[in-house]
Amino acid sequence: MTADPNAASSAATAHPEKTLTEEELADRAERQSALIVLRKVAPYLWPADMPWVRKRVVWAMIALLVSKLITVATPFFYKGAVDALADEGVPMLALGAVGLTIAYGMARLMGVGFQQLRDAIFARVGQRALRMLALETFQHIHRLSMRYHITRKTGGLSRIIERGVKGVDFLLRFLLFSIGPLILELLLIGIVLAVVFDIWYLAVVAVTIGLYVWFTFAVTEWRVKLRRQMNDQDTDANQKAIDSLLNYETVKYFGAEAREAQRYDAAMAGYEEAAIKTNYSLAFLNFGQAMIITAGLVCVMVMAAMGVQSGALTVGDFVMVNAYMIQITVPLNFLGTVYREIRQALVDMGQMFGLLEQPAEIADKPNAPDLKVDGGRVTLENVTFGYDPERVILRNATLEAAPGQTIAIVGSTGSGKSTIGRLLFRFYDVQKGAVKIDGQDLRDITQTSLHAAIGVVPQDTVLFNDTIRYNIAYGRDGATQDEVEAAARDAQIHDFIVSLPDGYDTTVGERGLKLSGGEKQRVGIARTLLKDPPILLLDEATSALDSETEHEIQDALERAGQGRTVLTIAHRLSTIADADQIVVLEKGEIVEQGTHDALLAADGRYAQLWHRQQSEGSAED
Repeated sequence: MTADPNAASSAATAHPEKTLTEEELADRAERQSALIVLRKVAPYLWPADMPWVRKRVVWAMIALLVSKLITVATPFFYKGAVDALADEGVPMLALGAVGLTIAYGMARLMGVGFQQLRDAIFARVGQRALRMLALETFQHIHRLSMRYHITRKTGGLSRIIERGVKGVDFLLRFLLFSIGPLILELLLIGIVLAVVFDIWYLAVVAVTIGLYVWFTFAVTEWRVKLRRQMNDQDTDANQKAIDSLLNYETVKYFGAEAREAQRYDAAMAGYEEAAIKTNYSLAFLNFGQAMIITAGLVCVMVMAAMGVQSGALTVGDFVMVNAYMIQITVPLNFLGTVYREIRQALVDMGQMFGLLEQPAEIADKPNAPDLKVDGGRVTLENVTFGYDPERVILRNATLEAAPGQTIAIVGSTGSGKSTIGRLLFRFYDVQKGAVKIDGQDLRDITQTSLHAAIGVVPQDTVLFNDTIRYNIAYGRDGATQDEVEAAARDAQIHDFIVSLPDGYDTTVGERGLKLSGGEKQRVGIARTLLKDPPILLLDEATSALDSETEHEIQDALERAGQGRTVLTIAHRLSTIADADQIVVLEKGEIVEQGTHDALLAADGRYAQLWHRQQSEGSAED
């Protein structure tokens, strides 16, 4: 018997597969990733190479179990005290009403004590896990390639680490110490109700909890979507406010204060609507939870009251049932909040683990040796490279810088000058050809040793928001004050630093904004001189400065280049006229190469650039 394709087609038409929305697909992916995230956290809580961590986890779990056993047993003392006062039943442990009341108080105290003991034992385990995760993520971000970093916002990366670590912290505290203990407590209370009272008590409680959990999760899922809309509106309003404030002068120039206020108010109106819906949903959730719990509580208490009236139960039993129901109610009240926060924590952790899974584009080969510098000869052999495979930046570029030589690389914007510097520092790998130092291919050596051999002075030196001393000393870990001052003198900035009220302890501000462009460049040069690398890369180090400052910085750069192999990527040709070799790039190809005088005599592309800049300089004068 063969299948009828038409029938299958008809069935498919009659029951078309539901097309999921983008939000539904995101929710499905979120749930699928939750188990993956939990599996990744587990090794940090149960590491094979750290027995002390495992011992602490075991003892914390024992303390948890003991605290829950005591908590579940506590209402028995309450029941005994009530029965003793009512002269019903058999006196419990012959302690009397007062003794049972004291025992009840001690049991409550012990329950809390073992909970705190559990937290104290587990604290080191949890904090160690957070520290290891944060450190691993931080180190991994530094291993990622420049291609990754220029496509991501730094603030976004820091938020991923922050939210991810907080997510792990929340998950450890609430999943292990709220949800897990709650389930254990519910099971123990269910056993007590079934054994001490009747199976119907357990049935009512089970149905109540089941309805409560279903209602809570269903409404919370709805509220998560509302909260997401509210957060989106909040983000939109915040972005509009920040954008307007950052463009304060532009707003004033065009008299657009009212227009900006209207845009901001419109965004806040959307937030207002979403926030109102969120508050309404919270009221609905709270009332629904209270109704379900109250209904279950009333049913159980009615059953217990009927048992007391019939003589099957004592007043103490009635009180004990009430105590158990209250014991169940308190943690359940937080279930919606905990569930929502756990979902959010899993999302945040998923982003962090997704970042950890991001492969490093540039990685050392297994057992790669360190770079051995013998003079510092830099060679590019038929290098072809493009940031995008379809857009080639360098084509068959070949050049060589002999030890101690200064090689200048010039060309129009977009010709590939700065790309050569990035390839030399191995921010990227070449697609064809090779970049070598003293005959060693950069792909065959460790990145750490390569970076130690090259000093870079970029066009815009970015400084840490710390003191001038710290920023100069960053060039070499453990540098002394005398070495820092010597580097500052060589960079011709020592006199300026000591003239400041706080001297070397002057804070430079975020990204060094408290210093002028020339001062920042000198600090950057001093930092590189302190590093004392055999190879120096000057990436348009003076192009952003005025002519007078440029001449001052040029003296410091010439001093910095003495005895080193120097590659200068230049925009202003007057700064590289004394270079041993000048390489002219045009559309990624080397079109000319030689000394300044030889290239002027050849009357080619370099001569055109030179005469144009000379005429522009004359016009400015």
